Amino acid sequence: MPRLFTALEIPRDAALSLSLLRGGLIGARWIDVENYHITLRFFGDIEGHVADEIANSLDRVSRPEFMLNLSGVGAFGSKKPHSIFAGVSPSPDLFALQAEIERICQRLGLPADPRKFTPHVTLARLRNIRAEDVAHYLSSRGNFATVPFRVGRFVLMSSRDSVGGGPYIVEEAWPLHARHSRQNLSANAFEAARIIR
Repeated sequence: MPRLFTALEIPRDAALSLSLLRGGLIGARWIDVENYHITLRFFGDIEGHVADEIANSLDRVSRPEFMLNLSGVGAFGSKKPHSIFAGVSPSPDLFALQAEIERICQRLGLPADPRKFTPHVTLARLRNIRAEDVAHYLSSRGNFATVPFRVGRFVLMSSRDSVGGGPYIVEEAWPLHARHSRQNLSANAFEAARIIR
């Protein structure tokens, strides 16, 4: 049974910037570049009919595309660090998209995610690595940032690896609409109405 989650993909240029953060921490298990992503909502091991319900409900999401950039690095697990991540600059559009997906989950009766949404890209998983070594790694890479990139869709991904870290497969994708499309439609409708008169 696959593990499912919704996510944003990381474009090639940003992924290459992230890949430069690999190394410099002995014992870290670095995530493969092609598996970088930002998790929006983790579902876990889902039965097939529930996965279909989720996908059908996500068809109704209608949100604008937006710009995003990654900045800073951090670690989860302060006293016993278990992963290193790249942060995501604040984005109201990102949080609005995630909140809409969460509302869909609630309507479907799925259990709420107990963790607060903290957008990030996992770079490495850690085991038995000293907090001091992690702090040194982070302090030497604190000024990391990517150039902004366009988010034009979100995806439903699956993983069959029980440990985490990939490989991930895109099962389905939903486009976000261009910001100017609605304005253009209303302008066109106004023009059509004017001509009819």
